[in-house]
Amino acid sequence: MIGRLNHVAIVVPDLAVAASQYRGALGADVSDPQDLPDHGVTTIFVNLPNTKIELLHPFGEDSPIAGFLAKNPSGGMHHVCYEVDDIIAARDRLVTEGARVLGDGEPKTGAHGLPVLFLHPKDFSGTLIELEQAAS
Repeated sequence: MIGRLNHVAIVVPDLAVAASQYRGALGADVSDPQDLPDHGVTTIFVNLPNTKIELLHPFGEDSPIAGFLAKNPSGGMHHVCYEVDDIIAARDRLVTEGARVLGDGEPKTGAHGLPVLFLHPKDFSGTLIELEQAAS
C-alpha cells in the first residue's frame, strides 16, 4: 500500500540556522520557507536525489509542534511521510486494521498542495506517520 518515502521531518529551533547548515556545510538544495497556518508550522524542504528532508518550526501560538520543541529544545526527528496512490482507500484500510488517524480523519492539504493524513505514533512503534496522496 505505501509507496516511496516522500520525506523525513525534523523539528528545528531556528529555521534560518538549519537551512544555512544544510545549504552551506552539506551543499544541499534548500527551498524558501513556507508558512502553513492550517498545520501550525513553517516548513523548508531540503531536496535530495532520492527524497526530501522537511525542516519544521512552529507557526503561531497553537502550533502542534511547539510542545515537541519545548520537550526537545535542540529539535529532532518528528515524522516520516510515505506516499500512497489513494489516500482515502489507504485511510479506510488502516482504520479497518485498527490504526488511528489523527484529527477528524479527513485529509488536509499539505505542504505540496496534496492531501495528507497523520497516523497515531502508538500504532507504529512510536513513529508519527504522515501519508501523502502521490502526485498524478
